[in-house]
Amino acid sequence: MTTEPEDPQTLTEDAAAASETSDGDPVAVALAEIEKWRDLALRSQADLDNYRKRMAREKADAILYANVSLLSSLLPVLDNFEMGLQAARQEGEDNIIYQGLRMVRKQVDDFLAEQGVHPVPASGAFDPNQHEAVQQVHSDSIPEGEIVDELRRGYRLNDRLLRAANVTVSKGPAAAAD
Repeated sequence: MTTEPEDPQTLTEDAAAASETSDGDPVAVALAEIEKWRDLALRSQADLDNYRKRMAREKADAILYANVSLLSSLLPVLDNFEMGLQAARQEGEDNIIYQGLRMVRKQVDDFLAEQGVHPVPASGAFDPNQHEAVQQVHSDSIPEGEIVDELRRGYRLNDRLLRAANVTVSKGPAAAAD
């Protein structure tokens, strides 16, 4: 919280008012005025320090998250690339096209990691802060509220969510739902 610095004219008027009430003691008036100016200087210094800290934080955040728009626009391209990789895998993992696409995927993953982008884990308990439940299914082997399958990968940029992972969540065993 910042405080508005006092107007120097107001401080002088306050000192003049103090001189009238202090029986005309010029030393007391001078000390009161010195104390007011000292207080103003300390407040101004504190305001300046707070401003500098706030600007440093904002600058660090701006640098850290400068590529959010670019990286968010890249995510659908990655989704399509992943579909192509899965199609090439159906031809066999020894397929030269699949091998080449895997190398490109590794380069893309390394690039994203350098930029601070990491996939959202899509296993374990469903977390509405990181996952978007697209559907629920009954499962005898996976407890209720646990993730069954990832339909679309989610990503985080440092500590911010770029895109939630689309997942299928277990409803538990079918008999328990009846």
